[in-house]
Amino acid sequence: MREFWDTLYGDEAYVYGTEPNAFLASQKNWLKPGQEVLAMADGEGRNGVWLAEQGLKVHAVDFSPIAQAKAEHLAKARGVEIAFEQADLLNWDWGADRYDVIVAIFVQFADSRARPALFAKMRRALRRGGLLILQGYRPEQLKYGTGGPSSADNMYTEAILREAFAEFEIVHLSEHDDFISEGYKHHGMSALIDMVARKPA
Repeated sequence: MREFWDTLYGDEAYVYGTEPNAFLASQKNWLKPGQEVLAMADGEGRNGVWLAEQGLKVHAVDFSPIAQAKAEHLAKARGVEIAFEQADLLNWDWGADRYDVIVAIFVQFADSRARPALFAKMRRALRRGGLLILQGYRPEQLKYGTGGPSSADNMYTEAILREAFAEFEIVHLSEHDDFISEGYKHHGMSALIDMVARKPA
């Protein structure tokens, strides 16, 4: 698995670009300087760096050391500090009540067997009143072929997210098809789902 991600990120270019995910950036009003945020599977750092630029304390975790080296370079170029950690999120010790915000942008490496445990760790790691900001692909993405997993089993639906975060306050949940351009790996019309959910206080 790591070989796959190292190969993907081995390109000199930033394969998903250096600008933040558009949905994440649109949720800026929820973010406050000093908040502790986990940038899940943050890859080359585009989202983690943007979060740090907003004044958040960013913990960026990713499986690929090659991706993180590029992320560190981007952070240095932008003049921000990030706590980087290389880890397999499926086996990582997430802790409990640790983060004010968890950002999960196209974090779809877990199939339907692994996903419940991953979502449980996300719920537990958020502090009370904390926010989850998530965007991913829906199964309909396969017809577009403009990015994302090759299996629908790794993608999200509204029903999957509502069930997984049933105890949270769903602040925003939307299924939509839109054109995105995030580097050359996410480019074109895409079947998306967005969610902002708050852990009960």
